[in-house]
Amino acid sequence: MKIETLAIQTTLTPDANAGAVVAPIYLSTTFEREADGSYKHEHVYSRASNPNRQALEKSLAAIEKGAIAFAFSSGMAATTALFQSLKSGDHIIMPDDLYYASSVLVEEVFTQWGLSLTKVDMTDLEKVKGAIQANTKLFWVETPSNPQLKITDIQEVAKLARTVGALVAVDNTWATPIMQDCFAAGADVVMHSTTKYYGGHSDVLSGALIFKEAGELSAKVATIQKLTGAVPSPFDCWLISRGIKTLPLRVKAQTENALELAEFLSNHPKIEVVHYPGLASHPQHEIAKKQMQGGFGGMLSVQVKGNAQEAMALTGRLKLFTTATSLGGVESLIEHRKSVESPDSPTPENLLRISVGIENIEDLIEDWKIALGK
Repeated sequence: MKIETLAIQTTLTPDANAGAVVAPIYLSTTFEREADGSYKHEHVYSRASNPNRQALEKSLAAIEKGAIAFAFSSGMAATTALFQSLKSGDHIIMPDDLYYASSVLVEEVFTQWGLSLTKVDMTDLEKVKGAIQANTKLFWVETPSNPQLKITDIQEVAKLARTVGALVAVDNTWATPIMQDCFAAGADVVMHSTTKYYGGHSDVLSGALIFKEAGELSAKVATIQKLTGAVPSPFDCWLISRGIKTLPLRVKAQTENALELAEFLSNHPKIEVVHYPGLASHPQHEIAKKQMQGGFGGMLSVQVKGNAQEAMALTGRLKLFTTATSLGGVESLIEHRKSVESPDSPTPENLLRISVGIENIEDLIEDWKIALGK
């Protein structure tokens, strides 16, 4: 089945009680046990499993073309679970431009657990190769990167990882499976902040790990999920499942809008540079064309001609772009990224990160024309 059909069919849950087309929300924290000690419906306690989470995880695995998936209470909880599956002494390679919290998580938390980290420009395969150590066990890839939209060649990084027996995990939050098939490119694990495009309406916090194969690593993560309890509520799972139904339609509309906005802004005299892999001027445009199918996603960043204060002032003049953190919702958002990271982050001070929504693109462009002074 095509992904649009999967998005509907995998989120339809038969309801034996009332025949409801929309799945009910199972709020129960505990489930009935049979006289012989067994559980007829397989569920014991909602920290371990819940009908809504079970349905969501099956849908996530199918949409991402993986074998098994695990839902978490946030994208960071999912990321943490994967890092927790590593051993003390293991080494991780991460990109120099990535979601700031992912970097801080390793540097401030997991280094105390004995993990080590090397950050490198993953667009340069020679630098990636040079970062490999004898104890390298995980390549953490984020493509497009947050917030500078660098593109990493997953296939080539996977080849390097295979030479040392390391895993490749890809944060596919920005591209989504609509635009990027990470497992086909060689990834072993895919992470999502399902808060973003999967949920799609800025009203639910959740994350997920999807594994290409079920095995020792996925079993370890299943244990971590169950014991640590960083799981989404039944209602959260229901909301993400609802979001999946329209995921292909929303992402395609956002992608079309993002490309048009990127093209407009790239020709504006008050914009220094536009970071969007769909532009021919993007340094990794050809890799993006090879790796991303059907478009280049709904995210872009721009560097305004001027300093941080001038960039932030611009956000205040936009009327259709809400100044707020997060991304992937149906509404357009904009944010001065460095001010929510830290003074030592590599993000340029004049950079604005833009999450393009599903509004009419003519209205969005007109909003920018007015904000920039035509």
